[in-house]
Amino acid sequence: MTVIQESPARLTRKPEEAAPMLGVGRNGVYELIRSGQLRSIKVGRKILIPLAAIEDFLNGGAK
Repeated sequence: MTVIQESPARLTRKPEEAAPMLGVGRNGVYELIRSGQLRSIKVGRKILIPLAAIEDFLNGGAK
Protein backbone atom coordinates (compact mmCIF):
# COMPACT_ATOMS: atom_id res chain seq x y z
CA MET A 1 0.00 0.00 0.00
CA THR A 2 1.32 3.43 -0.96
CA VAL A 3 0.75 6.41 1.26
CA ILE A 4 0.80 9.75 -0.53
CA GLN A 5 1.92 12.61 1.65
CA GLU A 6 1.49 16.19 0.61
CA SER A 7 4.49 18.37 1.22
CA PRO A 8 3.88 21.15 3.71
CA ALA A 9 3.53 24.67 2.35
CA ARG A 10 6.94 26.22 1.80
CA LEU A 11 7.56 29.22 4.00
CA THR A 12 10.61 30.44 2.09
CA ARG A 13 11.54 31.24 -1.49
CA LYS A 14 14.82 31.24 -3.38
CA PRO A 15 15.94 34.65 -4.69
CA GLU A 16 14.99 33.71 -8.27
CA GLU A 17 11.50 32.74 -7.04
CA ALA A 18 11.12 35.91 -4.98
CA ALA A 19 12.16 38.21 -7.84
CA PRO A 20 8.84 38.14 -9.77
CA MET A 21 6.93 38.48 -6.49
CA LEU A 22 8.86 41.70 -5.81
CA GLY A 23 8.85 42.98 -9.38
CA VAL A 24 12.63 43.01 -9.66
CA GLY A 25 15.25 40.78 -11.23
CA ARG A 26 17.35 38.20 -9.41
CA ASN A 27 20.23 40.66 -9.00
CA GLY A 28 17.77 43.18 -7.58
CA VAL A 29 16.78 40.68 -4.88
CA TYR A 30 20.43 40.19 -3.93
CA GLU A 31 20.90 43.97 -3.77
CA LEU A 32 17.86 44.33 -1.48
CA ILE A 33 19.33 41.65 0.78
CA ARG A 34 22.79 43.29 0.81
CA SER A 35 21.32 46.69 1.64
CA GLY A 36 19.27 45.27 4.54
CA GLN A 37 15.93 46.13 2.98
CA LEU A 38 14.94 42.46 2.62
CA ARG A 39 15.53 39.89 5.36
CA SER A 40 16.98 36.53 4.38
CA ILE A 41 18.24 33.31 5.91
CA LYS A 42 21.49 31.65 4.92
CA VAL A 43 21.52 27.86 5.10
CA GLY A 44 24.97 26.68 4.12
CA ARG A 45 25.58 28.40 0.80
CA LYS A 46 21.88 28.76 0.03
CA ILE A 47 20.01 32.01 0.59
CA LEU A 48 16.32 31.73 1.43
CA ILE A 49 13.80 34.53 1.85
CA PRO A 50 10.93 33.99 4.27
CA LEU A 51 7.49 34.78 2.86
CA ALA A 52 6.97 37.03 5.89
CA ALA A 53 10.03 39.08 4.84
CA ILE A 54 8.60 39.50 1.34
CA GLU A 55 5.28 40.60 2.81
CA ASP A 56 7.02 43.02 5.22
CA PHE A 57 8.99 44.53 2.34
CA LEU A 58 5.90 44.95 0.19
CA ASN A 59 4.08 46.58 3.11
CA GLY A 60 6.65 49.32 3.46
CA GLY A 61 9.94 47.93 4.67
CA ALA A 62 11.73 45.29 6.69
CA LYS A 63 11.02 45.05 10.39
